Amino acid sequence: MKYDLIVIGGGAAGFFTAINVAENNPNLSIAILERGKEVLSKVRVSGGGRCNVTHAEFIPNELSKNYPRGEKELKGPFHTFMTGDTMEWFDRRGVALKIEEDGRIFPVSDSSATIIDCFLSETKRLGITVLTNHSVKNFEANNEGWNVETNQGNFTTKKLMIATGSNPKIWKLLNTLGHNTIHPVPSLFTFNIKDPRIKELPGVVTNALVKVKNTKLSSEGPLLITHWGMSGPAILKLSAWGAIALNALHYDFEIKVNWLQHYTAQEILEELKELKNKNSKQHIFKYTQFELPKRLWQSLVLASGIKPDTRWADVNKMLLYTLSEQLTQGVFKVHGKSTFKEEFVTAGGITLKEVNFKTFESKRYKNLYFAGEVLNIDAITGGFNFQNAWTGAFIAAQAIASEFLTDSN
Repeated sequence: MKYDLIVIGGGAAGFFTAINVAENNPNLSIAILERGKEVLSKVRVSGGGRCNVTHAEFIPNELSKNYPRGEKELKGPFHTFMTGDTMEWFDRRGVALKIEEDGRIFPVSDSSATIIDCFLSETKRLGITVLTNHSVKNFEANNEGWNVETNQGNFTTKKLMIATGSNPKIWKLLNTLGHNTIHPVPSLFTFNIKDPRIKELPGVVTNALVKVKNTKLSSEGPLLITHWGMSGPAILKLSAWGAIALNALHYDFEIKVNWLQHYTAQEILEELKELKNKNSKQHIFKYTQFELPKRLWQSLVLASGIKPDTRWADVNKMLLYTLSEQLTQGVFKVHGKSTFKEEFVTAGGITLKEVNFKTFESKRYKNLYFAGEVLNIDAITGGFNFQNAWTGAFIAAQAIASEFLTDSN
């Protein structure tokens, strides 16, 4: 079977590429090859099933700062297609989006099915062929484009888009063609911690500053205590920026948590001394301080060696010092990681030096394009990984469609 364009990968980047190429040149024959039974499976589970489409950051250079790998390379592409363009793209197709307080952008329907239905209706309208259960065994360049071998037959295509996400099998095939890849390691994961201070606190959320001991890694923001340890944006950002370093530590390390963010132990010690003078008759355990969640405050008070019936007047300097340390420099041992919900992101992929980011075409092979997480690009949580997919796919689609139009003229 011959096609003008074959897209390997039935995910967000793959569909976005195919749709945008077809819109620019509706006479092209386009096929999407998906190895699984269903397409857009990652879109379905993203954002807890709501699909976090993108993030409300509208300045290209600021948006690029959310990518531990790919920041420099994405600055140019984001000037071509970014958040506002994504929102307009979906709006033109009848998908209403909303911006939440934390900047995340979701469909108004709060359902990823809205995004999936949009893609499927567009592929049907534009005559794009979607082939599921087509596992790619090999692809190689020929004089006119590419040969693609699958478990259900062979295809030829003038142009080939690889949008398979984190797929080691495809990376290996690219290696045989001479493309270099960075070995993938997990990103966006939570920390497994067994510690009596947080054992009874699942569900507690508070802003905190978290540092990995003996490294320069740090992150701040909402921290969520879970049944298995710690999660929330502060931890997830830390796991993204520290993906390679934490993998090298085999996910066995210590973190220092400042529950009061930027206050030092000395500053808090002075505050505690004032509380001792002002509230001498109050029980320390009973009345929460520093606007911390009550259960967290009580846990840290007990961890400092202060008994529940102790009044401020009766606490000595050593116990106050210990409490200030617990509040600002609590050390927790991390033993392992857990995947963040059903969303799995990896750091790793095709070396970025081998890609032309004006077109997302391979520098090694003409008519070979990449988009999404198949590249060594990944982001923190909040819709940024999808924005990378939309941007790369759109720019590649423009380049592909333009070449076909040039050839026809």
